[in-house]
Formats: sequence, structure tokens, C-alpha cells
Amino acid sequence: MTLTQLHYLLVIAETNSLNKAAELLYVSQPSLTNAIKELEKELGITLFYRSGRGVTLTNDGTEFLLHAKQLYGQYENILEKYGKGGSYKKKFGVSTQHYSFAVKAFVDMARQFDMSKYEFAIRETKTASVLSDVSTMKSEIGVLYLCDFNRKSMKKLLSSAGLEFHHLIDCQAYVYIWKGHPLAKEKSICFEQLRDYPCLSFEQGDNSSFYLAEEILSTNEYSRMIKANDRATMLNLMVGLNGYTLCSGIICEELNGDDYLAVPFEDDERNQNSVMEIGYVVRKNSILSRIGELYVEELKKCLNLI
Repeated sequence: MTLTQLHYLLVIAETNSLNKAAELLYVSQPSLTNAIKELEKELGITLFYRSGRGVTLTNDGTEFLLHAKQLYGQYENILEKYGKGGSYKKKFGVSTQHYSFAVKAFVDMARQFDMSKYEFAIRETKTASVLSDVSTMKSEIGVLYLCDFNRKSMKKLLSSAGLEFHHLIDCQAYVYIWKGHPLAKEKSICFEQLRDYPCLSFEQGDNSSFYLAEEILSTNEYSRMIKANDRATMLNLMVGLNGYTLCSGIICEELNGDDYLAVPFEDDERNQNSVMEIGYVVRKNSILSRIGELYVEELKKCLNLI
């Protein structure tokens, strides 16, 4: 097995076409086909189904592709750090729960590069997708939080996905509202005061576990509840309906503007506050790329850790 064969495999899987892959790799199709056949012979499995419409991965091929991505990705990271570099476009992706500071860190990181030479991706998405994206190496880094309520379940999910969590900062929960909200001038806000206002929550998909929620007190019964898929809609609902959400209190005015504020959440016996442990996840035993290291550095700057 060679790195060249793994590279061929990745490009074929991405294009689903031997012809397109051969063009991108600047090799003849017979040479490409022979290289994959030799790899299949060595592995003792069939990697692709071949048809007139192109090629698709077999079940064995899909499983092997994950290992190939990890191995070739580590090779690229080492080459980027210690080699002279190449002409290929380096890919880097981040998947995150809906945090403006994670986007701000991404912006500050991307500004340091000639973006014509890289393929960058930032995905604000569901918690399960954050785990899946990093596990399958769609993204190098994921950003999410743990708390006393979800920690045991999330640790199990991280372990089964082959991921490890790196702590960044601990935060108390805040009530996130717009500056024109009737409670905006309160020094702190308790759960009872929120009863007449809609609670806003990021949708986590059908039949998803409440352990995947991005907000604390996810098991409470709310008389008014609205689900949203993106941060822009969430902000619009705060203004239009005086909605609120329970969050980390870390606000990025540069991206969200100064129309919103975070008021400390005042807990009680029935509605306990919870420390939100924000961190990032990566694949176990992986070596962060140079871009990944810079992104983590920018995360720490946004959180005032350095």
C-alpha cells in the first residue's frame, strides 16, 4: 500500500468517476484503474462498484475510506509542517454548535491565508453533525460544550466516535435577549420571570436526545417554545417575539452587532444553573494541521484565554 494509492482512492471517492479523477490527478485512466486493483488485491476487498454511470464505494470501501482519510490527512499535516509544500489546495473545516465566537475565530484564522490556495469550510450545525463531521474527517475540529447534565452521555458518544474533548473555558449560563426586551435592564433573570416569553432552542433533528441540546434546562416543560435552525433566525425571533435562549454569555458584537445582551441566569431549587464547559473535539491521536493549530489559537483569543 502506498500514499499514492491512498491519494487516488480519495480523489475517486470524491468525484465518483475514474475519468474525472484521472484528469485531476494527471494520470491515465488505465494507470489509475491498475493502482486501485492492486490496492484491492493487497487488502483483499473490493473498494468500488463500477458501472456505466461511474463508480461508488462498496461497504468495505466506505469503511476503508475513513482509515485512508485519517492516514493521508496525517501525511498532509506532516508535509505541511516539515515539507516544502505542494500545489494542491489544502482543505480545512470546522463544525460547531451555534457560537458566534467560533465563527469569529474562523474569520480571524482565514484572514491569515491566501484563500485562493485553500478550501475552507465553517459549519454551524446540530450537535450530532458536529460529532459525525469530525469523526468522518469532514471537519478537522468541532466546537461544543459539556455540562453536568449531558457529560456522561456526551463522553460515551465521543468515545464511540473516536473523538477526544479538549477543554477551553467554563461559563455560567446567561439569558440571551435583545436590548429592547422587557427584562433587558434586570441585573439577573430567574426562570419564573421568563414564563411569559418564548424560549428559543436550536433544533437537533427528529427524535434526537435532549442530551444533544445546545441549551441548559433542556428537559424543562416550556409553555412557549420555538425551534430554529440558524443563528440569524434566532436573533430575529428575539427581536420580533421577545424570545430568549440560555447560553454561555459569550457575545461577539463584531458579528452579531450590539443589539443583544446576556443577563446572568439566576437559578433556584428546581432550575439549577449549570457550568458550561466549552471546548473543541478532534479525532483521537490525531496531529493538528498548522491551520488547525492557528484556529485553536484564535479560539483562545476570542475567549480571552491568551
